[in-house]
Amino acid sequence: MRYGMNPHQAAEVTGGPAVRNGAPSMINYLDALNAYALVRQADALTGRPAAASFKHVSPAGAAVAGPVDDTARETWGLQAADGLLSAYVRARDADPKSSFGDVIALSRAVDAATAEFLRTMICDAVIAPGFDEGTLEVLSAKRGGAFLVFEADPAAEPPARERRDVLGATLIQDRDAADLAAVLPTGLDQRVREDALVGMAAARYTQSNSVVFVKDGAAIGIGAGQQNRVDCVRLAGSKARVWWLRRHPLVRDLPVVEGMKRQDRLNWQIRFAGHEMTRLQLDEFGRLFGDESRVAYDEPLWRDTWTRELTGVTMVSDGFLPFRDNVDHAAEFGVTTIVEPGGSTRADEVEAAARELGIDRVQTGLRLFHH
Repeated sequence: MRYGMNPHQAAEVTGGPAVRNGAPSMINYLDALNAYALVRQADALTGRPAAASFKHVSPAGAAVAGPVDDTARETWGLQAADGLLSAYVRARDADPKSSFGDVIALSRAVDAATAEFLRTMICDAVIAPGFDEGTLEVLSAKRGGAFLVFEADPAAEPPARERRDVLGATLIQDRDAADLAAVLPTGLDQRVREDALVGMAAARYTQSNSVVFVKDGAAIGIGAGQQNRVDCVRLAGSKARVWWLRRHPLVRDLPVVEGMKRQDRLNWQIRFAGHEMTRLQLDEFGRLFGDESRVAYDEPLWRDTWTRELTGVTMVSDGFLPFRDNVDHAAEFGVTTIVEPGGSTRADEVEAAARELGIDRVQTGLRLFHH
């Protein structure tokens, strides 16, 4: 490897995906391996091409192929997108601030349309099970020839046992190979079932504690690595809310600033939608986008009204919900189905809260912690 977790740490690797271009570090490997496991599983569960956008060993976004809405097409400069490309556009669009400089995982061979799109993205690496003719050359030319390209073996199966050496201790466990589809009840609405499967696959490869908000086959908000469950819900919800508010005309139609790069515009839209600017940023925002936009920033009504229209979101939790506050917060962000292991000592209170708020609660009996 180029280096380990940090540049001052020497490192080496045995096995794993083939490196077709570039010199990866340990974090690149960790992102690529976890991301590919996620998309491979999501594809197998849904029968649709899947993609993930990974940063620091957790997904910023994950999705299966599906419709790309007008906001995403405008944001990413696309006339149309389907198949594998649509999966990645939906994954990247979930949290584009976090996805900047991501590791991309694709469940199927890279086609020409996807390679051309990735050529224009700020990203660090891609992993896929193959590359259509000419696509490897397109990708390898990125970043002055330093772009990382991994090729996964689609027939390879990870070992049944995993081992980790930590500060002199060797830890060995069974690989988490529980069947996600088998733990869901029969009779679920097909859309909810697919969203639950995408969310569970994402949670399985997200640093715990984690909560995943999914809508129409795309994770639109992921709360990762928090020490308490309700902060995961709030974090995932706030990301989903910003994703939804980016569809509001006030955000979509911010005046175009000549010479402003796509990511800079996106970052301003996210700050505007999320009401999260510093005083200095507010001054700059007013200069860049004008008085009307500056006045709209301080007006809360449009955000609240628009957020209330968000619905049909499935929330997946990698661990049980310990208190009803998780449900209360979920309801604020359009959640209509909660999928969780169950088993909390206050499960009755959690169930009562779900019934009170009109949320369907699915208990799987399967915890999905990941570290």
